[in-house]
Amino acid sequence: MMRLREIAHSRGGDKGDISNLSLIPYRESDYEKLKEKVTAEMVKEYFSEICYGKVTRYEADGICSLNFVLEKALGGGVLKSLAQDKHGKTLSAALLEMEIDW
Repeated sequence: MMRLREIAHSRGGDKGDISNLSLIPYRESDYEKLKEKVTAEMVKEYFSEICYGKVTRYEADGICSLNFVLEKALGGGVLKSLAQDKHGKTLSAALLEMEIDW
């Protein structure tokens, strides 16, 4: 087992109650294995305490990165959420703490 931060970095963004997380391997050669190992279902389970909607994974093969869209993940969005991090920027750092079987 290893944490994603050991092989990838991430960026996060938001729009309303949707969080958008990228997962980009440090080495291009790890991309295919990352696609195999990190599924939308795994990310949904990992964020199950805060994500109440669907998680969709998009593959950006041209730039060797994965993009996860988490719906209903930000407590209603910036104007409604009582969360400390209303934008969900820290979710990208949280994603990197997920352990996978590498």
